[in-house]
Amino acid sequence: MLITKANGEQEEFDDNKLKQSLKRSGAEKRVADYITEHVVSELKDGMSTEQIYSHAFDLLKKEEQDPAAARYSLKRAVLDLGPSGFSFEDFVSEIYREKGYKVMTGTMVDGKCASHEVDILAHSKDHTFAGEIKFHNKLGFKTGLRVALYVFARFDDLRNNRDNHEEDYKIDDGFLITNTKFTKNAEKYAKCVGLSLTGWNYPEKGGLQDLIEETSLHPITCLTSLSNEEKKKLLDNKLVLCRSIKGNHKVLLKHGISPDRAQNIIKEASVLCQPGTGV
Repeated sequence: MLITKANGEQEEFDDNKLKQSLKRSGAEKRVADYITEHVVSELKDGMSTEQIYSHAFDLLKKEEQDPAAARYSLKRAVLDLGPSGFSFEDFVSEIYREKGYKVMTGTMVDGKCASHEVDILAHSKDHTFAGEIKFHNKLGFKTGLRVALYVFARFDDLRNNRDNHEEDYKIDDGFLITNTKFTKNAEKYAKCVGLSLTGWNYPEKGGLQDLIEETSLHPITCLTSLSNEEKKKLLDNKLVLCRSIKGNHKVLLKHGISPDRAQNIIKEASVLCQPGTGV
């Protein structure tokens, strides 16, 4: 049976793909099997992937698998970090800090021909990279060749400035980091010129989803116990990560959340923050 993807393309429905995504979110095999069977029984030709996701997500929540439901909603949760993309930049910065990098954001760096504002400049003991952050809040969007060309041109200019070659400040790599997938042409070009791409499920190992799993840094937009309005308030106050509110009753009460609800929110956030409970 054909289903419709977010970009309008159609593909054959794969029940195993759905089942594996549920298991990866932490759902028990019994729950994953039940939800998959339920979705398949109600599947109609041409149904959208968003409808299928929403149905599976609702069933997962009813099974009282809140942490699994939160993880299953990860891709949408990252989309909800917009619309400006500012919170996504903060989110990515925190991921690389957790991986041992010193990170600066919005830094002006001189290239050989021009000065460039670098979204994130990340430095570890043996690696420094300049990263361009591209955020999109539309399902199905893919980052294409034009963006890859632009990002590599900037990185190439930075790399060609000899002042950037000192050991403490040598920029080893240029990164294009996004919450979307990439077009095949962008991937081909990046491999050819040596531009590092990090996106949704790209590369096969070490993509954005994997980085979130490794660091257990889930955005607060994952939390099923928060309303959309509450998520927005917290994001507006630079509270991007679940760990920002884990054990922090005061910050939740400050934003008008009742003590009982605050307890449930903190419980869900705490489970997501545990090592080894990634998506």
